[in-house]
Amino acid sequence: LTDTASVHAEAWKHLFDEYLKERSERNNEAFQPFDIDADYRRYVDGKPRYNGVKSFLESRGISLPQGSPDDKPGKKTICGLGNKKNRYFVTRLKREGASPYESSISFIEQLKARGLRTAVISASRNAEEVLEAADIRSFFDVKVDGVDSDELHLEGKPDPAIFLEAARKLGVKPEETVIVEDALAGVEAGRRGKFRLVIGVDRAGQGEELKKRGADIVVSDLSELKIRRPKSRKPGKVKTIGNLPSALEKKDEIFRRLHERTPVIFLDYDGTLTPIVEDPAEAKLPVKTKRIIKRLAEQYSEDILTRGINAKDKHGKALSAERLIQIYAEPEEYRRALLASVPEQTKKQVEKARQNATSPAQS
Repeated sequence: LTDTASVHAEAWKHLFDEYLKERSERNNEAFQPFDIDADYRRYVDGKPRYNGVKSFLESRGISLPQGSPDDKPGKKTICGLGNKKNRYFVTRLKREGASPYESSISFIEQLKARGLRTAVISASRNAEEVLEAADIRSFFDVKVDGVDSDELHLEGKPDPAIFLEAARKLGVKPEETVIVEDALAGVEAGRRGKFRLVIGVDRAGQGEELKKRGADIVVSDLSELKIRRPKSRKPGKVKTIGNLPSALEKKDEIFRRLHERTPVIFLDYDGTLTPIVEDPAEAKLPVKTKRIIKRLAEQYSEDILTRGINAKDKHGKALSAERLIQIYAEPEEYRRALLASVPEQTKKQVEKARQNATSPAQS
């Protein structure tokens, strides 16, 4: 999404070259610097910071104690080196900023225009700052980053935990979800998580390796992707709020269809039938609205009305029996239809409220 990989890579190189040079001089060994093209992509890219430190050092046969996240930057522990890398990264980020890839933003805008929800994930604990610096946080419905991973004890990539958590927050299953990744560890995580499609973005000449790790499609830039409508739908036939015709202009057709078929009427309660109030229990039907609903009940199937009104309010709380009685006050057959469609406990509440009612409108 953003061109911060180069900032991360330079911060890692600064850290490891500094550490490796000091170590080589201390042990009288040959100094082999950190290679951004080979080492960064293979050992640290896409991984949580401390995992990246450990992974690279192990590739050089170096073992350090884990230490603690509270270790001072530069302490000879995994956490100490990781904290020092973070200091270098933040310094560079403040100096150089974060620029989004315009083609990636255009791709996301196309997804959003089609009603698809999006999540952004990152192993970095600085993801929030990067997204804000690039001014793209608002493009995403969900964010899961290094801070969240620590709090939720999520394993780092190539484990799919961070992707699975993002899917959970979006309310979708992995088989309904597409992963877009440029890191080898991220692509492998997508494959392990059994996501519907894994798209690898090759920004470093590692297309074949991305395919080996599990990418179904590899592109060099997201502008290469075309988002097509489902084949079952004909172009121009997709109905959205934006292209629906005016109800007033089509009133003759609407009335004709109402006479030809039994209509289904869905009514939102809180905010539509009643004013929005702080306490849902105080959401009362206005007298005029109540009369209109009674007229609907006289004209259309009581079963449909029962199903439509027997819903939850905006707080997820089921509408009370007393409130239902206000709507289904009369005639008698509608009350029986209601009782046939609700649990036994609600039936008892309905009967009790009906017996205790004092006004004719509630009897």
